[in-house]
Amino acid sequence: MILETVCVGPMQVNCYILAVRADSEAVIIDPGDEENKIRYALGKYKLKPAFIINTHAHIDHIGADGKFDIPVYIHSKDLALSRNPELNLSHLLMLPYSLNSKIRTLEDKENIELDGIQLEVIHTPGHTPGGICLLMRKPCSKVLFTGDTLFCQGIGRTDFPGADEKLLIKSIKNKLLKLPDDTVIYPGHGPSSTIGGEKKSNTFFI
Repeated sequence: MILETVCVGPMQVNCYILAVRADSEAVIIDPGDEENKIRYALGKYKLKPAFIINTHAHIDHIGADGKFDIPVYIHSKDLALSRNPELNLSHLLMLPYSLNSKIRTLEDKENIELDGIQLEVIHTPGHTPGGICLLMRKPCSKVLFTGDTLFCQGIGRTDFPGADEKLLIKSIKNKLLKLPDDTVIYPGHGPSSTIGGEKKSNTFFI
């Protein structure tokens, strides 16, 4: 399987590219910026992007969505953010952005599939109302893309419109920390970790 990380934009967002093999279709998670870097990674494996999944709708994660002319998956409760520059924070950068791609909304526990890849949607509100994590079920398990919900040694910011720290911590405790300790987390920013590692050393939970 191909799992490629491309660090993009001034906020250093981890954009992930998933495919079962070279020369096949691919999923792009959170293409926040630097379309050319993402296209280079796709080209390295001769991959054709099939659709985009956004873990949430802040500008640093959705900024290059419209560059690929493919459908975008986003949780229904973040749909408003994707189209409102004040809610997606793009107005702070003086470059108001509204996502105009073809959008398919997601819900909790929904499965997204492509060519042998299966990702389960886990709704984890708190950073944004529609924040999600993506738990891989196929072709391998114990891989979790956490967006800005859970980081190595941290959690997502909760000082933005629509954020709620208590709700975010509840989401993590009730939905993520119950996963097997050896589940590897791939966050929206920074290095990877494991569920077990965060239980032991993340100061929000010890």
